[in-house]
Amino acid sequence: MTLLHLLRIDLRKLTGYRTFWVVCGLYFLTLGLTSASGMEFLKWLARTFEDFGSKLNINRIPLYHFPDIWLNLIWCSGLLKIVLGVMVVISVTNEYSYRTIRQNIIDGLSRRQFLASKILTNALLSLLSLALITVIGLVTGLIYSPVITFDRIITDTEFLPLYFLEVFFFLSYAMMLGILINRAGLTIIVLLLSRVIEAVITSNIDDHVPWLIQYFPMQSIANMIPFPAPRYAFQEIRDWVDPLSVAIVAAWTFLFNWLSYVKLKRSDL
Repeated sequence: MTLLHLLRIDLRKLTGYRTFWVVCGLYFLTLGLTSASGMEFLKWLARTFEDFGSKLNINRIPLYHFPDIWLNLIWCSGLLKIVLGVMVVISVTNEYSYRTIRQNIIDGLSRRQFLASKILTNALLSLLSLALITVIGLVTGLIYSPVITFDRIITDTEFLPLYFLEVFFFLSYAMMLGILINRAGLTIIVLLLSRVIEAVITSNIDDHVPWLIQYFPMQSIANMIPFPAPRYAFQEIRDWVDPLSVAIVAAWTFLFNWLSYVKLKRSDL
């Protein structure tokens, strides 16, 4: 059975869920609007509050100028991945609630193939997210950048594959939680609180083994894509890809998918 056929099997199930269309539509619409409308929002502030506009020249803020736009878009868009994560949780837990996973196994789909179909869907959603912010970055950058050269356009684009990895990492994590817990409500709560739970744990080990914190899953994402805002306060940020942080995120992504397979393999469906 080809990978494309496995992807079609999962998409056929997902497209039958109204929730899938609502959540995905909400995600991509919000991603597009929030990513592309930041400069217009600043202009609105300048028009509405005269003091704000007189003290700050909006057109000189390089939020949407090449090459700043890439890291700004990638970091801000990464905040919205929770929406796709919730959709993945719902789709996975629905497999258990409606017994479709059992029916798939009865119809001849192996557990490995079932998981592969979910992983492929996660990869497709991550790729679509990447494609959308790439288009937004190019269009808005060409509109607002005062200087447009090929070198400026491609600078910092090395962070774009990291955005794909970030989204795929989070969707793999959401899928693993859905398979382990099986209940949509509880899984979504754990997913939403994951960063808080990790922060509590890391705060307790910070004085003892601080070097270990960078290896925690949610912290590894924060390390992989640096927060861009400090550079507008004349502070230096890391503007290069850190191989260690990428390797940690990739390892966690593999582990999430492997644990999902182990759980499926041992479960009585």
